[in-house]
Amino acid sequence: MKQLLTLILLVLLTSCVSVKSFNKKLETPLAPEKLRSDVDFAYKNLQKLHPNLYWYIPRAQLDYKFDSLKTTIIQPMKPNEFYRKLAPVVAEVRQGHLRLSPLDRRLTKKEIKDLENQKGLFSRYNYVVDGKRIFVKDNADKIPNMEVGTEILTIRGIPVSDLLERYEPFVNSDGFNKTYLKYSMARRWPVFFTAENGILDSVKLETQYKGETKTFWLQREKITKEQRKKEEEKNRKLTKSEHGKTKDYNIITRSFNRDLQFPLKDSTVAYMKIKTFSGTFSRKFYRESFSTLKRSPGKVLIIDMRDNLGGSLSEINNLYSYLVAEKFRFIKDIEITSPAAMYQANYFAEFPLITKPVAVIGYPFYLMGTALSIKKAGDRFYLRNNGIFSIRNPKKNSFSGRVYVLINGSSFSAASILPSKLKHEQRAFLVGEETGGANDGTVAGRYSTKKLPNSKLFLPIGLMLIQPDIELTHTKKGVMPNKEIVPTTQQVLQKKDIQLEWIMEDIKSKSPQ
Repeated sequence: MKQLLTLILLVLLTSCVSVKSFNKKLETPLAPEKLRSDVDFAYKNLQKLHPNLYWYIPRAQLDYKFDSLKTTIIQPMKPNEFYRKLAPVVAEVRQGHLRLSPLDRRLTKKEIKDLENQKGLFSRYNYVVDGKRIFVKDNADKIPNMEVGTEILTIRGIPVSDLLERYEPFVNSDGFNKTYLKYSMARRWPVFFTAENGILDSVKLETQYKGETKTFWLQREKITKEQRKKEEEKNRKLTKSEHGKTKDYNIITRSFNRDLQFPLKDSTVAYMKIKTFSGTFSRKFYRESFSTLKRSPGKVLIIDMRDNLGGSLSEINNLYSYLVAEKFRFIKDIEITSPAAMYQANYFAEFPLITKPVAVIGYPFYLMGTALSIKKAGDRFYLRNNGIFSIRNPKKNSFSGRVYVLINGSSFSAASILPSKLKHEQRAFLVGEETGGANDGTVAGRYSTKKLPNSKLFLPIGLMLIQPDIELTHTKKGVMPNKEIVPTTQQVLQKKDIQLEWIMEDIKSKSPQ
């Protein structure tokens, strides 16, 4: 027993020392030559691993930006100060999946436990960013002083416009898209603020609502045991009772990831909302949903992919098979930089700790499968388009009626690849605004995360160029809607869905009496 207690004490002390040591390094400036070495390391790995690195920027121009950055590093800098210099240069690649990550201060076990018993600070709201302004979009907990439509003017005395201008260089979309930035910034500005200021218990805000300006302290709230128990019980009952939604329930957003509804009494119109292509329970959901559609009088299907940041390539391939009547090839062969690139993928990081032993057993098979799937064409390397991405047949319950797809600037990655394919095949009518992801594909799939040797910053690099099997547009922009409708900030805050309203009117105008 004494030995066991000694071991536990040793682990706890080592953990505390590790946290202190790591946090101390965050505040320790690094020599300029070490930082310049990290710049070279980052660029070298981008060139080695990232397919189509110069898709949106000529090589000479990107070379110049990395070389110029090194000439500006003449003073020692802390790791996150260095991040603020390097991240904007990485963003010049204009690939939305590619981003350098700042280092977060590590927390002790006590600090983690304290945070688990508190509600968030900024994370309890959703926001709308309009230019250099931030508005509160949702306040589910009805926290005082933060009504929907409240504009945040200053945070800790700093004008919001200054904060957004500071964070903007860290955010990039695919190519020269202009719609993605406001959505991404609405989600990520609290992350940038926390990385810069640490986890705060309270923060001073200046806000404006209906012409009235207020200054107050926004504070974290304690979660009592009774509140936690009540919330857990409510979520448990909800996820059990909603069998038809295949249990893909998000406790944070308090909603299901996928949903199928019939908004009209005659059930002639079906509305399918997909918040993310998570892959979880997706096959069952589509099988049940399109079976329901087959039995219904539904003649029109609306698929809502707005604010869907993508996810599973397999899921969108499967969904597409329910929307067509002929054999199809969904994506082109996946391009990689070299066979060696795939062996640097984050294989083990993708497995939970409990399944690591299984991952170890399966690793030789992964290596063998990867080796057999690689082919060379000219001076380029590809992964053979086999298995679930080979030529496929449509599903028996495929939908033959009219299809509308709702998209916006926050439709990204897989949620851009699917609309791109549907539009090219003239299988759907797209309504909304240009997608945040590129029309001609993206670099994502598997990643190789590189840790910069000196600053210890993380750089996840996408290894796979994934493109829909279409005639590429070469516009270097997102998927353009057939009917562009861009809601104003006021309409968004008032929950007026003018895009869906337009579709319903269009359906009405084209339907028999």
